[in-house]
Amino acid sequence: MLHTSYITHLPLRPAAMHGFSAVEWMVVAAIVALLALLAAPRFTSMIESWRVQQTAKLLQSTLSYARSEAIKRGGQVSIQKIANHTHGCTSASGNRDWDCGWIVCHDLDNDGACNADEPVLQRVDAPARVQVTRHGGGASIKFNRWGLVNGAWPGFTLVPLGKNTSHPGAHGVCMGSGGRIRVIPHESIPCTAGRP
Repeated sequence: MLHTSYITHLPLRPAAMHGFSAVEWMVVAAIVALLALLAAPRFTSMIESWRVQQTAKLLQSTLSYARSEAIKRGGQVSIQKIANHTHGCTSASGNRDWDCGWIVCHDLDNDGACNADEPVLQRVDAPARVQVTRHGGGASIKFNRWGLVNGAWPGFTLVPLGKNTSHPGAHGVCMGSGGRIRVIPHESIPCTAGRP
């Protein structure tokens, strides 16, 4: 039996036919750039909303923490806004502007303010580019021994810097007379006094 084996060789492709051409790469780059331009405004709004939501949760958490510390310590706990021009923050010029953040202190002299010689229990630097405005009060919040606020009940409006409360990412943080703290959407801003 005669067996013959034939090996066939396929012709090799020229080197110019491997990979993508410069024109193909340019078309792909143009499509990617166009998609990025279309998506950028949506991402900006989404990032602004995320920053506001993060700040609202931080503020809600701080209010809860201060209440529990006041109950534990028999009062003598205050929250105070961080002063303007601290760590490069320049958007908190008024008493109601809490944009730079806030501190919780053991208010040893029980004057409702965090003095330099009083222990800081918590410090929160607010995320950049978020406007935090307090309603019905000023630069500090004092808690009594039952964990309730002495004075005006805290109500805050949080919006992306330079925007207003109609922005879809805006939120409010409200604390009622009974101590209930909640975050509200932009449709419900401002907080109703004494009732979250």
